[in-house]
Amino acid sequence: MAKKRKVTYVCQACGYSSTQWYGKCPNCGTWNQMEEEVINGQAVVHPEDHPTSRQMKPITLKKVTAETEERVPTGLQEFNRVLGGGIVPGSLVLIGGDPGIGKSTLLLQVSAEMSAKEQTVLYVSGEESMHQIKWRADRLGFDAADFYVYSETDMGAVEEAIQDLEPDFVVIDSIQTMTHPNSDGVAGSVSQVRESTNSLMRIAKSLGITIFIVGHVTKEGNIAGPRMLEHMVDTVLYFEGEKYNTFRILRAVKNRYGSTNEIGVFDMQPNGLKEVANPGQLFIEERLYGANGSAVVASLEGTRVLMTEIQALLTPTAFGNARRTASGLDYSRVSVIMAVLEKRANLMLQNQDAYLKSTGGVRLDEPAIDLAIAMAIASSYYEVETAPTDCFIGEIGLTGEIRRVSRVQDRIQEAAKIGFKRIFIPKGNLEGLPKIDQIEVVGIKTLKEGLKLALPR
Repeated sequence: MAKKRKVTYVCQACGYSSTQWYGKCPNCGTWNQMEEEVINGQAVVHPEDHPTSRQMKPITLKKVTAETEERVPTGLQEFNRVLGGGIVPGSLVLIGGDPGIGKSTLLLQVSAEMSAKEQTVLYVSGEESMHQIKWRADRLGFDAADFYVYSETDMGAVEEAIQDLEPDFVVIDSIQTMTHPNSDGVAGSVSQVRESTNSLMRIAKSLGITIFIVGHVTKEGNIAGPRMLEHMVDTVLYFEGEKYNTFRILRAVKNRYGSTNEIGVFDMQPNGLKEVANPGQLFIEERLYGANGSAVVASLEGTRVLMTEIQALLTPTAFGNARRTASGLDYSRVSVIMAVLEKRANLMLQNQDAYLKSTGGVRLDEPAIDLAIAMAIASSYYEVETAPTDCFIGEIGLTGEIRRVSRVQDRIQEAAKIGFKRIFIPKGNLEGLPKIDQIEVVGIKTLKEGLKLALPR
């Protein structure tokens, strides 16, 4: 029977389809994302091609044996940390990031490390020729790397190459350049990305091959293509960093085999990415002592404690409405803390423009940074600097109380190791806390009490 030709309009942001065009997607609300796609019927999926096609019957949970996932460590410890200890065979990993941030460099470096461990690696690039990959490898010092490279955008040819070579690891750079023979539409469209990812998932699960996929991001910072792309893969990693800063942060936002709170810190050098062994010291080493509007927080990122500087600058507003800007911090959190400072600590901030940022390009999201944000704002407001050997941890409630935070002992030990002499923590965390001789621990109950002790005027 002949396939029926049909035209549909598909949202490139969420995958919503409709028989008519909309300027604004009815599903996700984005503008000018509906693009025309021609569908020539439905592709036939053979049962034997599906990884779950084996005849299985439901069994009780207690009869299921829990098998430990064997991980393959790479030569990059920061990369292993984010993945949860190493690469899980048969997993599908998606890595997204801004253009030029270093995604291809990272995976090229991982490929070189794995080939050095006598693992068969296939690097598929739809954006660069094999000569360009060779030039980049030579520039990064990987001229002795022994792994396979393949410049191709046809998923059918890529599948054949994988089946013939039977590699241990595959890199697809990038998924938006791949075209599937059973799908219509241009490369990067919703249908092409979905079908290509589905084929790669089937290969990874059926053959036990670990596949890394590079994904482009939109101007909003989300991975381009249908949202279901992130649901299909096992792990989603974001490679972040400021364009004019050499530091790069690898962050997991989804991980079926590990924690999503871990981050890896790298330094982009001419000869590749270098691991940063002690990022806590790195983020505060350029701190200007004696300057107001600065506070250091012992922030928790997964199992790692980072000593990060938060800066605030307050200036009288020249217009009717005060301006608020936050870089690396949640804007809503900053607004709430400023409201608490105004209401509970009597700081007149209505006529002050406020500019806040976390240094080093790291993004801080946990509640324990509230106290450091408040101290940085108050320091700039009063033009009184915080002591260079002080750091702050604590969540601020709407009534001005300082609430408990998790793993306070690890934070105190890291601050003492780096050289801080005094740390302000919630008073509720003092109970059962062992004494640490290298640092003075000050428990505070309210924000007003903390301002009085840390910023004497």
